[in-house]
Amino acid sequence: MPAGEQMVVLGHVIGPHGIRGQLKIASYTETIEGLFDYPVWWLGKDGSHWRAVHPASYIIHDGRLIATVAGSSDRTSASELKGLQIAVPRSELPQLPENGEDGYYWLDLIGMHVCNTQGEALGTVTGLLETGANEVLQVGLAGSDKERLIPFIDQIIVEVDLKSRRITADWGLDY
Repeated sequence: MPAGEQMVVLGHVIGPHGIRGQLKIASYTETIEGLFDYPVWWLGKDGSHWRAVHPASYIIHDGRLIATVAGSSDRTSASELKGLQIAVPRSELPQLPENGEDGYYWLDLIGMHVCNTQGEALGTVTGLLETGANEVLQVGLAGSDKERLIPFIDQIIVEVDLKSRRITADWGLDY
């Protein structure tokens, strides 16, 4: 991993595909093949022990990205990569304005405080889930191991204020 670089997870390896070392990939990029905008992927788990791999080719099969990476030539080597996250250094991502008007990265939302339209604290963003229908904020409750799941959709999310690190949601405390 590049020294001091913040890594941004853009997908993960679901598992092997076929017998020639191909990988089934879950891509979190805007387009399914967006991972191939990056000439080097960093594979790791839980944000540590990143190692570089070079993506070689891909196809889209049944709405899923099937990729070949250098060094993965058979099903056994592909199986060893199952479950690994695919990341790139933050510096390689397109720059976005700090005000968030042109978007933001999920990573930017982690740790933000969430309150409802009445000003009541709902918790702190601990992660995001992609459900297929829409994204969902995982909001940890202070002083507890419980979490609140809040749909990350325009009808619920009123404002994302990157500068003050605060998300306002039309969501009740009892939901």
